[in-house]
Amino acid sequence: MSIEHFDTLIVGAGLSGIGSAVHLQQRCPGQRFAILEGRERLGGTWDLFRYPGVRSDSDMHTLGYAFKPWTEGQAIADGPSILQYIQDTAQEHGLLPHIRLGQRVVAAVWSSTAARWLLTVERGPAKDRMQLSCSFLWVCSGYYNYAHGYTPDFPGLKQFKGRVVHPQDWPADLDYRSQRVVVIGSGATSMTLVPAMAQEAAQVTMLQRSPTYVVARPRHDALANALRRVLPERLVYGLTRWKNVALGLFFYGLAKRRPERVKARIVEAVAAALPKGFDVPTHFTPRYKPWDQRICLVPDGDLFEAIRRGKVHVVTDTVQAFEPQGIRLGSGALLEADLVVTATGLDLLGFGGMALEVDGTPVEIGKTMSYKGMMLAGVPNLAYVFGYTNASWTLKSDLTGAFVCRLLRHMKGRGIGVCTPNLPAADVQAQPWVDFSSGYIQRSLGRFPVQGSSTPWRLNQNYLRDLADLRFGRLQDGVLAFSKPLK
Repeated sequence: MSIEHFDTLIVGAGLSGIGSAVHLQQRCPGQRFAILEGRERLGGTWDLFRYPGVRSDSDMHTLGYAFKPWTEGQAIADGPSILQYIQDTAQEHGLLPHIRLGQRVVAAVWSSTAARWLLTVERGPAKDRMQLSCSFLWVCSGYYNYAHGYTPDFPGLKQFKGRVVHPQDWPADLDYRSQRVVVIGSGATSMTLVPAMAQEAAQVTMLQRSPTYVVARPRHDALANALRRVLPERLVYGLTRWKNVALGLFFYGLAKRRPERVKARIVEAVAAALPKGFDVPTHFTPRYKPWDQRICLVPDGDLFEAIRRGKVHVVTDTVQAFEPQGIRLGSGALLEADLVVTATGLDLLGFGGMALEVDGTPVEIGKTMSYKGMMLAGVPNLAYVFGYTNASWTLKSDLTGAFVCRLLRHMKGRGIGVCTPNLPAADVQAQPWVDFSSGYIQRSLGRFPVQGSSTPWRLNQNYLRDLADLRFGRLQDGVLAFSKPLK
């Protein structure tokens, strides 16, 4: 039986997979492509996460696609609205016939002789295996394990008489009305869950091992909503997008140049939003510098409002052990609970967990260097999408999409079949793929490509630099090696 072949296969039908497919369709017309999605529904993160209050932690003028304006009034959007935005994009661009749901790529093998990838795909609940091939592989599978989140091995967990839930596996039938809820964690998920659950729970306690930087931001973009009354939607979207990009770059740059000053301003703003006498030094003053970890966004200061109303308590302590009635803290106190939510992080997973092989040699992802944050040294005809850690994911996804399409057009126009980033003979020192100190990053450094100490192996984490490089930089840069004419 013959193996079905495509010019390009996209892995993942989430925010970046759908966006990449639109770029491919618009910029490389005539390409035969398909989108392989391991789950039974499109939407990726925004279909998977169903916990209370799930929302973006970036504004939708930058998290939205460059080619499709975000037209809703709320700039900080809820999960269902973002999912609808992705579904609408797929529908409007005729992508639904190209999406193959329930098809998970478990392995991809490159053959230089055939100049193509051979993919092993598991289909449906039975995990029946089939094979597909493609000339170019585009991985848009995100960066975490969709099967489960990360929960520490808490002592005594089985003794607890209440219910324990991880946000990634939120049960549809969970009723927490009038219950005492403890949310363990201080990241973006906790900052979302806590004020949302406080609306119905008897009491919500955010239990954190250490504080996080928290910044309040309006849920609505007043300038964008005002401009909509007098300017075309696409122009308003573009102006607002650039405004938010500029503000983000300014704030990040200031935090890196003057961390103590930025830290003081953030903490002062938190103190002003909380009741007088609240212990801000203990609960909202991190030990690390701003942007050593991601800063958490709370729309309209909803977390602070819930604290002011007495619906939310913050406890900064460690978990000694679970007991039948709750959690025994490192301080010796017992934190009683009916429900515990372990918002303790994601289990990060590069390339959707698929195994890569080039001409019989397995690719060790954790020892492979990334080229421009989107290709792998020594791995032909493969691109992947990984967004910014200090800005919206889609900003980098859009730039990657435009670059990959430019590369494909370049190859087709010159009769080239293979493109491979090659490390130079000169030393390029390997560095971690992300310089965050967050636990979920440190636990998974070996699952992702390393970056290099110099361009083009170094990640910029800067939209303007990437815009100039990826849109206008030379493709024939002495690093990308082009070979083998198309058949």
